[in-house]
Amino acid sequence: MPDADTIINQTKKWLSNVIIAHTLCPFAKREYDNNRIHYAIIETTDLQSQLEQIIMQCAALDNDAERETSLLIFPLALTDFEDYLDMLETATALLERQGYEGIYQLASFHPHYRFANTPHDDASNYTNRSPYPMLHILREASIEAALKKFPNPENIPDRNIKLTTELGLNVMKALLVDCYK
Repeated sequence: MPDADTIINQTKKWLSNVIIAHTLCPFAKREYDNNRIHYAIIETTDLQSQLEQIIMQCAALDNDAERETSLLIFPLALTDFEDYLDMLETATALLERQGYEGIYQLASFHPHYRFANTPHDDASNYTNRSPYPMLHILREASIEAALKKFPNPENIPDRNIKLTTELGLNVMKALLVDCYK
């Protein structure tokens, strides 16, 4: 496994060169440029420990208004996409039970991300493909505020699918592979 600095730098490169450069998330640039994204490397492979770490990251967001969002990176675990989806479902339910529904929301990224009813090698899957399995904890109030200022936010997913399809599978693969360099 690469060291923590390497993993974070690869993640930052992905954010900069894929997500921000291609405006896959039109709200990411401001937080990235202002260093308001916290990067947490979760090394445990134990589900219970992973869930505890997720709640700890939510608590850290509760206590730090300067931290806008957290990216939880799982470099040693959840390599199987179906296992990852199971954990995501469990984590979402846990946030609800812990009283975080309406406060935080989880966004999902994975090296093998695949939208339902799309082939594995569909370029559109790269809107959510990342160097490592990740969970992105977002403040719901911030999402709502940003969406109010953004014209036609409901078109973002379709725009991303169109963009990644136009760029093509080879370009999207190369962008992701480049994050490891």
